[in-house]
Amino acid sequence: MKSATYKSRKLSVAPMMDWTDRHCRVFHRQITRHTWLYTEMVTTGALIHGDVARHLRYDEIEHPVALQLGGSDPADLAVSAKLGQDWGYDEINLNCGCPSERVQRGAFGACLMAEPQLVADCVKAMRDAVSIDVTVKHRIGIDKNEDYGFVRDFVGTIADAGCNTFIVHARNAILKGLSPKENREIPPLKYEVAYQLKREFPSLEIIINGGIKTSDEVALHLEHVDGVMLGREAYHNPYVMADYDARFYGDDAAVKSRTEVLAAMLPYIASQLAEHGERGLKLNSITRHMLGIMTGLPGARAFRQLMSDPTRLAEADPALLLEAAARIQFA
Repeated sequence: MKSATYKSRKLSVAPMMDWTDRHCRVFHRQITRHTWLYTEMVTTGALIHGDVARHLRYDEIEHPVALQLGGSDPADLAVSAKLGQDWGYDEINLNCGCPSERVQRGAFGACLMAEPQLVADCVKAMRDAVSIDVTVKHRIGIDKNEDYGFVRDFVGTIADAGCNTFIVHARNAILKGLSPKENREIPPLKYEVAYQLKREFPSLEIIINGGIKTSDEVALHLEHVDGVMLGREAYHNPYVMADYDARFYGDDAAVKSRTEVLAAMLPYIASQLAEHGERGLKLNSITRHMLGIMTGLPGARAFRQLMSDPTRLAEADPALLLEAAARIQFA
């Protein structure tokens, strides 16, 4: 099944483990129509030996949506990419940026940057298996290697295998001694490296990632690269994306207010709860992704407290969202 054609990857939300699940993506889609959404990383083993539906299920409203894969065996990645295409995903992304030691034990993630030819073989195998785009997300270096030539040669080798889109987390990955959280904060951001990649490979789509928070910052980066991927800011302060469609995609459709975003989620929540029954999905599995929607407003703390109240969550009543929103003091 070939996916529909969507607007460019000018803006996207990063794949984030334990965060960007299908409920989070449906929520983000209420705020921005055109921003690309990425799944949490799914390993090839989970798809080949596990419950495919559990890992690949999503809601049609999520499009454009990309599946991020973790793996290093070309044949397994080809099978997994084909599954992703068959399920209707719009892109397959290979994780070459995660620095966690658990991922390294599986011989994938950022440690793959040390083996560009293997990554090229993986990309070629996936491209041979699918007709949708195969992209790569990576760091600018690993450990203390800060030589630009390292990332330049990595990108060049993978590009020769047919990859046209690179998502560049503009930090090194420290493979030993730092936690994943520390790897997102301690290695310095070097946006100029991503800019230089775009200058050196003008025909490639270069998307920058790392530490970007505001729409004005997005606009500045877009003067140098093709796209911007937001990470933690999109999760903790999701309404930052409210002006994306109009400002960056020229879509002047009315922007939903924060309360309208919550109201738009009510039918989805009700359907999910009904589908899974009392012993299945918990309300908190969906609402936990919405706690940041009121960030910066008077009453935001009271909003989060009510949205996190165990007693109220146990009632499984979606109306909790609007009751919590009523605690906000809008200007």
